[in-house]
Amino acid sequence: MGINILSTGGYLPSLAVKNESFTKIIETNDEWIRTRTGICERRLSDGEPTWYMGAMAAKQAIERAGIDPAEIGLIIDSTITSDFITPSAACIVQREVGAVNATAFDLGAACSGFVYAVDTAHRFLLTDDNLKYVLIVANENLSYITNYSDRASCILFGDGAAAIIIERSDKLYTSWLGADGTGAKFLYAKSRYEGSPFGSGRPRVADDETDPQVTHRKLVQDGKEVYKFATKALPTAARNAADKIGLSTEDIDLFIPHQANIRIIETAAKNLGVSMDKFYVNIDKRGNTSSASIPIAFDEAVTNGRIKRGDKVCFVGFGAGLTLGSAIFEY
Repeated sequence: MGINILSTGGYLPSLAVKNESFTKIIETNDEWIRTRTGICERRLSDGEPTWYMGAMAAKQAIERAGIDPAEIGLIIDSTITSDFITPSAACIVQREVGAVNATAFDLGAACSGFVYAVDTAHRFLLTDDNLKYVLIVANENLSYITNYSDRASCILFGDGAAAIIIERSDKLYTSWLGADGTGAKFLYAKSRYEGSPFGSGRPRVADDETDPQVTHRKLVQDGKEVYKFATKALPTAARNAADKIGLSTEDIDLFIPHQANIRIIETAAKNLGVSMDKFYVNIDKRGNTSSASIPIAFDEAVTNGRIKRGDKVCFVGFGAGLTLGSAIFEY
């Protein structure tokens, strides 16, 4: 059993921040950013909450699908930048779109989160005959956790959201997910919580993997290690998913990778042995939006006609965790 993607939706904040804007806050320039990342501009929230962007993308997907929100049985929200510790972003999206009969939960797998969510939805559809439609939302406010004093990383990140509606079908589908927790120290953002008034207030277990000097709740990235992981993770995940059903990666019409860095995508494509012509890239104008990057690109590719019904499409994500995953399906 496979999936059929009924529709897509997207939401991008109106604030477009070009590379030149960063020269006002850090020592950098447009050429340095473009040549190292492929990014020219990114959209950043100008006060839009994460849940709001996700709800707007979800409403568009529901409208395009032409379905009653009450028929949605499951909502999965992929985000690492929820506005609340609790409730889940998925529950707020459920409220906003009127999906009164839906189970709702969040999924956190960073930049691989959307791929994880698609595969999770597929497994729910496989085991629950009463489940008709699943709404998957990926919404990120990376400006919440970006360290704008770190010139190497702050230029990378953007905000935005996208959503899809899926149902079961007999179309082609295969997937492969993976993780390597030993690389968690290469890309992380710490949480800080006050303890109870009854204890010593000192941590009982030290985290030797992350930098003890980092006390802020901002992203910390080891760019070299992330690059090494990502350039191997993309071809590994794509090949493993294809191999499960005896499919060649040459048979895939379009790859939609996580939009992390143009150099990562180009190197990974070379390692996979696939021309860049088969990769959809929008990092130049969107930046890295973590779990939202794949569905934002997918929504664009569907809207502009780059993807047509019957095409074989490969989602492939990689990111903090470290996590990686791929889902190959017929659109």
